[in-house]
Amino acid sequence: MNTPIKVLIVDDSALVRKMLQEMLSTDPALQVVGTASDPFDAREKIKQLHPDVLTLDVEMPKMDGVTFLKNLMRLHPVPVVMVSTLTEKGADVTFEAMDLGAVDFVTKPKIDLVHTFEAYTSEICSKVKTAAKVSRAMLERQYARYIANQTRKPVLAPAMARPVQKHSADAIIEKSAFNSRHFRTTDKIVALGASTGGTEAIKEVLMRLPASAPGIVITQHIPAAFSLPFAKRMDTITEMTVMQAEDGQQILPGHVYIAPGDKHLLIARDGARYICRLNDGPPVNRHKPSVDVMLRSVVQNVGPNAIGVMLTGMGADGAMGMKELQEAGAPTMAQDEKTSVVWGMPGETVKLGAADFVVPLEQVANKIMELAKR
Repeated sequence: MNTPIKVLIVDDSALVRKMLQEMLSTDPALQVVGTASDPFDAREKIKQLHPDVLTLDVEMPKMDGVTFLKNLMRLHPVPVVMVSTLTEKGADVTFEAMDLGAVDFVTKPKIDLVHTFEAYTSEICSKVKTAAKVSRAMLERQYARYIANQTRKPVLAPAMARPVQKHSADAIIEKSAFNSRHFRTTDKIVALGASTGGTEAIKEVLMRLPASAPGIVITQHIPAAFSLPFAKRMDTITEMTVMQAEDGQQILPGHVYIAPGDKHLLIARDGARYICRLNDGPPVNRHKPSVDVMLRSVVQNVGPNAIGVMLTGMGADGAMGMKELQEAGAPTMAQDEKTSVVWGMPGETVKLGAADFVVPLEQVANKIMELAKR
């Protein structure tokens, strides 16, 4: 019999600690070895209990979750699943935690969980088990990357042409309306999928892309309340213009469109232009938005003018879509195993023979620009 994964719950709310303990204890593969009410208590419990995974509250007294996580990753890296509040502040803190090396996050359980207890339990148990597979070496690389990004600006991939200037939201809309009469479009579309570890991986790619990059559409598995703050955060770290996708929005070069956390993102043709379409259909591969849904629309409407990119993520969502994209004549790439937090989605893509190129995270942006020039 396999040894259970030892979990330490860190949360200042006694009620939340109790709820999380009940949920995690339903899975025989998990063993809650202790709980802690604050980071100082957690520090002692880590020394005593040697947990394999921590669940960590974002907002706590005495020391906030991110400060504690920073110390933890510097001194004693342990896989962490953040427990986040469904607020913009909660989203910002969670993304900072992901930058530092937190493996994944779940939203704070609601007091009334009668109708969602089973789904929430399944989600947190699955994410804790995935986190347990992440090596200490990966956590150390994530933290080293975080420190490096504080002190230096990544070298941009070579530009294709004169950079496209950033615009305010109103200017983008006006520009799109004006350009629709002149059929300005993006020659290529980069279609990118990601899940666990993806928020940080997407950041690493976008940081290195110049403003002259082709239009990029992204499906990242993320809660609805977090997709807009994530898009806003990405807009501050890249020369490209990043936004949450809207229905009917024209896809322009130098722009990035991120799927809302509760809608499928599809790409359609409107004359010579590509546009975003949002779909409120059922989950596909248990996900909404689904990478496969986006990629299949790209196969149908973009074909060989697309570039498929699969980054770190749990499961297999998007692997079949990548295969179909490859068969349509579009170049495809997957992030390599060494730099992936979870080599699920990219690994399944490689197993299907659907990745023309397997590249480390730091080289994805250069590869995108190289393929865009072909």
